Amino acid sequence: MDTQSKTAIVLGATGLIGGILLQMLLEDDRYGQIRLFSRSSIGFKHPKMKEYLVDLGNPETYREAYKGDEVFCCIGTTKSKTPDKANYRAIDYGIPVQAAALCKENGISTFIVVSSLGANPKSKVFYNRTKGQMEAAVLKLQIPNTYILQPSLLAGKREERRIGEWIARQVMRAMNLVMVGPLDKYRSIYPEKVCSCMIWLANNPYEHRRIPSDEIRKIAHRHGG
Repeated sequence: MDTQSKTAIVLGATGLIGGILLQMLLEDDRYGQIRLFSRSSIGFKHPKMKEYLVDLGNPETYREAYKGDEVFCCIGTTKSKTPDKANYRAIDYGIPVQAAALCKENGISTFIVVSSLGANPKSKVFYNRTKGQMEAAVLKLQIPNTYILQPSLLAGKREERRIGEWIARQVMRAMNLVMVGPLDKYRSIYPEKVCSCMIWLANNPYEHRRIPSDEIRKIAHRHGG
């Protein structure tokens, strides 16, 4: 193994974005080891991959192993999967903020987290407010290379069926044709674009900390994603 190769930490590799990101990292020669932290196994083995099955809500269960060059946080849930607001907040706010705090504690200088377009700590919408508060808490930690991605509705297929999201994607597919100019950031985006952007940000300096959906797409397009 190249002694100069990097170690990436991925939280949420069992999800849509996390799974695609993992595959890209495994194929990227810049990375010699990918450490996965999750509650359940990804379901396959790879010589570059090491899994840690832990309680993500309790950093003490993975503090010692949480060491690397970059952290990619792809944690997130939905109202249908987690209807209880306290549990929802523990996942969408608690885990990313704790992961970022541990990142700073262990001297990891790059933290990249997936949020959502519309995130706003003062929003009346619980989902948007939770995401916005998460972003503010992460930025407050002042990790040198912090990047928050704010994708719009994700295009493409999911393994699990969510009828509401399926309908929304069909509507968005039609609306994408007229979403130009200021509306461009609301167009649906493929998860592969999000992942390509994340990896590029991990390996290149960038002036913005929050990156909305249209900017994600442009970065991915410019750099071959």
